[in-house]
Amino acid sequence: MPYVNIRIAGTLSREQKQKIAEEITDTLERIAHKPKSYTYIAFDELPDENWAIAGKLLDED
Repeated sequence: MPYVNIRIAGTLSREQKQKIAEEITDTLERIAHKPKSYTYIAFDELPDENWAIAGKLLDED
């Protein structure tokens, strides 16, 4: 059973999450031959202050 965990800085709309979930599920079905009912997807939305790139937090200007 596929389990996909998506971690993202900031937030996504419900519509964005729905579209992402559909496309990932369709891809796993098409390429890995996994039934859609087997695919679980979790979205972790984290504040920009919890992510850093090149030593700087994303909420820094």
